[in-house]
Amino acid sequence: MSGKSLEVSGASVEHAIEKGLTELGLERDAVNVEILSDGSRGQAEPGAPARVRLTPLGEPDVADDGTADARTSAKEILETLLRGMGLRASVEVLPDAGAEDAHAFVLNIVGDDLGVLIGRRGETLRDLEYLTRLLVTHETAKSPKLVVDVEGYRTRRERQLRELAKRMAERVQSNRQPITLEAMPPNERRIVHLSLRDHPTVKTQSIGEGDHRRVMILPK
Repeated sequence: MSGKSLEVSGASVEHAIEKGLTELGLERDAVNVEILSDGSRGQAEPGAPARVRLTPLGEPDVADDGTADARTSAKEILETLLRGMGLRASVEVLPDAGAEDAHAFVLNIVGDDLGVLIGRRGETLRDLEYLTRLLVTHETAKSPKLVVDVEGYRTRRERQLRELAKRMAERVQSNRQPITLEAMPPNERRIVHLSLRDHPTVKTQSIGEGDHRRVMILPK
């Protein structure tokens, strides 16, 4: 990655991205897009603008060629799947800031009326991610670390879960009584476990079976 980053505000994420591309004089696939704020959705202040950071991409290093190929294939495959579903949406490739692997990336789907892609407790989104990963592996003979998201849904959900874990841990610490959270899929339970892994006074464990599996937070 090379070039100076540019932060831009707009009425929506897409509007901010287009403004930034115009200012940089670059096409969408020539920059890395980082969403800093979704705008008024989820903001305390009504009418707050969306903010994004655009970073021009340089020529890939030889060691990164495979990653670049996988990202390109993943983007094209997911866009093909979306068209097959009759959805008008675009896919932006973002770095996965929360991953340990520096080559991990997020395929963030942007468009209108995309709630159908999330499904109950994110199940449809996980299925779409699994299918995308399977097809990318088949096409490139590589197994890239990728995540499929819809307009930052997973990022927001992860933030909510971390905040929930912190609040419930404080309650357990105060009352010295265990608390059991609502049933969650494995990836969401993992977020709670990791959030409290190093907590000095509480610990976590999973209980239950199948779709009813839950996280319990209890005193150490």
